[in-house]
Amino acid sequence: MIIDMHTHIFPDKIAADVIDKLSRTSKSRAFTNGTLHGLLDSMKKFGVDRSIVLPVATNTHQVEKINDSSAALTEKFSAQGVISFGCIHPDFTNYRAEISRIKNLGLRGIKIHPVYQDTDLDDKKFLRIIERAAELDLIVVTHAGLDIGFPGVVRCTPQMARNVISEIGDFKFVLAHMGGWKSWAEVAEFLAGTNVFIDTAFSTGKIPARSDFHWAADDLNLLDENGFMTLYKIFGADKILFGTDSPWSAPDESIAFIKNLPISDADKNKILGENAAKLLYSI
Repeated sequence: MIIDMHTHIFPDKIAADVIDKLSRTSKSRAFTNGTLHGLLDSMKKFGVDRSIVLPVATNTHQVEKINDSSAALTEKFSAQGVISFGCIHPDFTNYRAEISRIKNLGLRGIKIHPVYQDTDLDDKKFLRIIERAAELDLIVVTHAGLDIGFPGVVRCTPQMARNVISEIGDFKFVLAHMGGWKSWAEVAEFLAGTNVFIDTAFSTGKIPARSDFHWAADDLNLLDENGFMTLYKIFGADKILFGTDSPWSAPDESIAFIKNLPISDADKNKILGENAAKLLYSI
């Protein structure tokens, strides 16, 4: 089983414009059209059994609407392998009630994005949200490290993630992009020995650059096999989750990267799906 723990989709009416804007901002190319059906087609083509959609609220007014849509999406398309997490914004006033509603809607976790939400991960506004989600046994997924669309802006450093763990303790905590995008030395330094999960989204191989933008060769590099294996040895196969950041990485290349690693088939299977199944369904 292959479970993609990190995907994004957009409403059909705005998907083309959003993909075009984000692609130009990030200077990278998309591999689907950014819609639900684009994701479903990609899953079928590349043998992905389940995909987790991670919505982000960029303002407080979006939160309830997105969570309602996420619940409806999950109810309608879970049989086809697509489920959605909920969202919350650090400035959302009635966060405790909304996180409870997320739980009652049957959603299994929340996605936060410190960069898009302009708040440091270890700010008290996020700490109170994370603490409430942990109380309800919800999975918390956060963007971690740099964001390709916001050069130089870091709102979730490995040190900040460590601060959160120190404040809240152990909970179902997923740090996207192998613990901190392009901050992987700090991930090894500050997060070794913790119980966090890290996902592989947009973190292996090379950035899929747009042909109409020039990239310096070194800037394109993400984790190669040696870099990945360094983190694998620190966190272990049980704490790594497969993710593509769809539509921003090619599923076949992301899957092939894991399958070609010099690790056991049992550990490859854990990373590609078994760990996610345990985290999502407590099996």
